[in-house]
Amino acid sequence: MNSLHVKKGDRVKVVAGKDKGLVGEIIAVYPEANKVTVQGVNVVKRHVRETATPQGKKVEGGIISSEAPIHASNVQLVVKVDGEEVVTRIGHERREVTKRRPDGTEYPAFRSVRIAKKTGEEI
Repeated sequence: MNSLHVKKGDRVKVVAGKDKGLVGEIIAVYPEANKVTVQGVNVVKRHVRETATPQGKKVEGGIISSEAPIHASNVQLVVKVDGEEVVTRIGHERREVTKRRPDGTEYPAFRSVRIAKKTGEEI
């Protein structure tokens, strides 16, 4: 399985393409296609036909605007530094944590965390 440098809910800035410079939140991630859907970015219009559901309700037709996925390499994570939003790359670090077994005993283990390269802080 592929993993991306960003996750659903991350605030990102578009760094390439027709929407370059826009900032938005990721609303969907497609790791198998290396794509993400960002709120308010790459908005496309679809012509939808009026249809009926099996229960007999009508689904409204017309021209509907929605976000289309963009390639994950065209977005960069945005973090706050001194109240200002800046773009940063992402690194990974293994941190030691204490885990607890079902019988109550504790043991040391490692967990991978995402790190903002500009600030060094955990995301």
